[in-house]
Amino acid sequence: MTRTVMVRNLVAAAAIAIVSVGLSGCDYWPPALQTQIEQLRSELQSVTLEKTQLQNQYASFAKVKDDLQAQVDELSRANRDKSTMINGLQNSLAAAQERLAKLAKVATPKAGAVKPSAKVRQKAQAKKKSPAKATGAR
Repeated sequence: MTRTVMVRNLVAAAAIAIVSVGLSGCDYWPPALQTQIEQLRSELQSVTLEKTQLQNQYASFAKVKDDLQAQVDELSRANRDKSTMINGLQNSLAAAQERLAKLAKVATPKAGAVKPSAKVRQKAQAKKKSPAKATGAR
């Protein structure tokens, strides 16, 4: 009977030892597994660095896009303003051409009646010069 009690105590102690080792975890890692873990950590660091770089590039591209969009909006506004100005100038030019055409139609008959022809003017100038020569000859 003492033997059975001792065996029971030994089995209980072994069970407690196994359970305690199982609960506390094993701190032993095989070298191959440690190497694999280190490789994964270094890959994780390089991927994290790449991710950070890509996020920075994305942020800079987003800023450039926003700046270019602002320029496009500004140029579109200026284009609209210039188009409005051009339309106004074309309208005023058309109105001025119409007024000029009306004035030219009205002024043409009056100008023909009032203005002497070029030949008449030359004859009048020649007559004016003749008396001057006559007075200078005396």
